[in-house]
Amino acid sequence: MRYLFGFLAAFCLSGPVLAKAPVTSLTPVARMDATAAPVVAASNTTPERAGLAGFRPSARPEVFEAALAAQLLRRMTRLEPVERAEPLPFMEPLLAFATATPQAVARTLRPERRSQSLVQRVMAQRQQEVRGSVCGDPAIQGERVGFVPGRISACGIDDAVRVRSVDGIALTQQPMIDCRTAKAFKQWVNRGVKPAIGSRGGGVARLRVAAHYACRTRNNQPGAKVSEHGKGRAIDISGIILRDGSEITVLQGWNTARDGQALRQMHGRACGIFGTVLGPESDRFHQDHFHFDTARHRNGSYCR
Repeated sequence: MRYLFGFLAAFCLSGPVLAKAPVTSLTPVARMDATAAPVVAASNTTPERAGLAGFRPSARPEVFEAALAAQLLRRMTRLEPVERAEPLPFMEPLLAFATATPQAVARTLRPERRSQSLVQRVMAQRQQEVRGSVCGDPAIQGERVGFVPGRISACGIDDAVRVRSVDGIALTQQPMIDCRTAKAFKQWVNRGVKPAIGSRGGGVARLRVAAHYACRTRNNQPGAKVSEHGKGRAIDISGIILRDGSEITVLQGWNTARDGQALRQMHGRACGIFGTVLGPESDRFHQDHFHFDTARHRNGSYCR
């Protein structure tokens, strides 16, 4: 009973409140247009609320909308390249501020178009490189020789090439080798020779070739097996000639503080690229040159 009397009392007290509710509720005041006359406040709007009415944002100029529409149309149709339009009048203050600020850039600069003569010269150079390339690599310049028979059955090259230069590095004589050896030699030039020399003396200009194809036994020893030189799979390098005319030789530089580190770096980088890598510390036959060949060994590369 106590809860019932409480409910009835609350209901009776709420009656007057509901009866005195406002006839109309407060509605938000519409924003006034900057060019239009002020909006008359509603009957239920106080003068204070009418004074808080804002303004609508001004519409974009028609010339701005037209410029954007034309630029979008050019991009969609791809009929003509998109060019930077002249600054619109209302943008001039912003551009003036950007120009006056050292860290700001008013306009981005487009790179100048290459001249037709430059394009033709570059294309002609590329075509010449392709015509003078061997082994399907424009970085290996030379000429194809083809089959080279040997004096004995173990000698000879199935498809030989003569190499003039490798990746811009000329050779003192044109070695006759096969393409597998030529490609390995290119890797060694890029991974071993160039990083080891760097910019010293202006960089690498030429490589001194000590030996290449020759139908002979290993180290010219009687009764020995046929050398990899007799199969077109080997090349010997005895020196590196720099652009300033100086030369680093294996014989004189291996044990020196000035050249030893670079020569040892070249020797070490050749391991893995070639099957056999021999240097001054391998035996008495290689005191003055590096021997590289692409022979395959069961236990991987042989480096001494």
